[in-house]
Amino acid sequence: MTVFSRLVAFSNRHPVVRGMLSYGTIWPTSCIIQQTIAGKTWENYDWGQALRFSIYGGLFTAPTLYAWIRISSKIWPQSTLKSSVKKALVEQLTYGPLALICFFFGMSLLEGKSVEQAKQQVSEKFLPTWKVGFCVWPVLQTVNFCYISEKNRVPFVSACSLVWCCFLAYMHELEMKKKLQMQPLELTS
Repeated sequence: MTVFSRLVAFSNRHPVVRGMLSYGTIWPTSCIIQQTIAGKTWENYDWGQALRFSIYGGLFTAPTLYAWIRISSKIWPQSTLKSSVKKALVEQLTYGPLALICFFFGMSLLEGKSVEQAKQQVSEKFLPTWKVGFCVWPVLQTVNFCYISEKNRVPFVSACSLVWCCFLAYMHELEMKKKLQMQPLELTS
């Protein structure tokens, strides 16, 4: 219990750590869930992909989201419905697009792809993913900004991102599925 108490005290002093731990755990979990839905099993999971999701979620997404939430809370300190909707919409028009671009670009680089291939990933996947996100995240973030205490906002978003990250993993996997579907065509020609 002492170790847990110290961890809680440390995360209270350094709230970004709470988000980093939650994203570093939830994002690879989402990746494994998405792989399970796609038909993979314990024997053929892409553990490297799950590790990349953990690294990216914990070391990039959590700190940048924490910074955004801190900035938005200073700009709009109230937790009224009106200010929460405003924060959520501004986020979806500023942080959201940048976060998606960074996700597709960064994950591609973590996979060892070239900068040009990473740019291609962004150009193919950004707009369809952002359109879906624009329908989902303003509602979730309005709830977050209006009803969740500031110290728990990043963990709340990370919990919501479990499903979102499954969707991101699916969007990221589309390229592999396209390549697999194209192989028989290439072999017969």
